[in-house]
Amino acid sequence: MRPLRYSINVTLDGCCHHEAGIAPDEESMRYWTAEMARADALLFGRVTYEMMESAWRQPATGTWPDWMGEWQIPFAETIDQAKKYVVSSTLNGADWNAELVRGDLGQAVQRLKQEPGEGLFVGGVTLPLALADLGLIDEYVFVVQPVLAGHGPTLLTGLRERIQLELVDRHEFRSGVVALRYQPARATA
Repeated sequence: MRPLRYSINVTLDGCCHHEAGIAPDEESMRYWTAEMARADALLFGRVTYEMMESAWRQPATGTWPDWMGEWQIPFAETIDQAKKYVVSSTLNGADWNAELVRGDLGQAVQRLKQEPGEGLFVGGVTLPLALADLGLIDEYVFVVQPVLAGHGPTLLTGLRERIQLELVDRHEFRSGVVALRYQPARATA
């Protein structure tokens, strides 16, 4: 069974707004490119899907926008080419190499996890909360920004039950950002 990994940027005070942390640099973009490349497919809710598509979908011209630096292109290419699943009850369709996920969320994600492969990546705020509540997330990656945002959506607000995690890896960036990789703690007898 392929693991479901939740990865997100988060400030020290738990804010998950995509503009609340440090602006991406070459080192962080290499990290996120590698995270995306570890997944066979990406799983997004509608809001995250539309935000990512507006920023990272390659234009029909085949030329990346002028705002994008050369160091951002590997990430853009990786996310642009990735298979995507979009959980939405409001979208009528999805393109950008995407397929809509409908029906019971738990059953649909269990089916995706049972397919062969290296893993699934989930991002965003609302969908990961539902998946955490269902006990479907196998790995949490928090890229902690050394910033106190003071406002904005926060990490897993409304989680029904506490989830005990075990640290399995950490990576420090020159910028002061720290990527922390956790797995749910195993119950001991």
